[in-house]
Amino acid sequence: MTIMDSALFAALKNKMQWHQTRQGLLAENIANAATPGYRGRDLAEFDFSEMVRDSQVNHVQAATTNRMHIAAANTSSVSFGAGAAGNFEITPNGNGVVLEDQMMKITANQMDYQAATSLYSRSVRLLKTALGRNG
Repeated sequence: MTIMDSALFAALKNKMQWHQTRQGLLAENIANAATPGYRGRDLAEFDFSEMVRDSQVNHVQAATTNRMHIAAANTSSVSFGAGAAGNFEITPNGNGVVLEDQMMKITANQMDYQAATSLYSRSVRLLKTALGRNG
C-alpha cells in the first residue's frame, strides 16, 4: 500500500470523480434545455460517511523503535480505511430544465471541484515536504 492509497487521497479522488461526472450531466441538461419532454438529471449527493462505512478498514499501529519514544496508548482502536469508487446514482430532477438553476449548479460544482483539487495538491506538497523532497 502506497501513501497515495490512503483514505484521504481515496476520498478526494472519489469526490473529484463525482464532480467530473456531475459536470457532464449538468452540461447535458443545458444542451437539452429546449428539447421537448427532456427531464434534467443530477447526481445523488456525494456522502463521505457512506464511503467510510463501505470502505475496508486497514489497521495502522505505531511502533516504538527507541526506548525513549512515547508509546501510543490503545492503538488498536485507531484505524483508517479506504474504499473503492462505485458508480454514482443518477436521479431525475424535475420536469424541465431551468437554465439559471443549471448555471448556479455548474458554478457551485466548479468551486467545490477546485477546493478538492487544491486540498489534494496541498496534501501531496505536505507529504513531499515531510519526506524532504521539496521539488
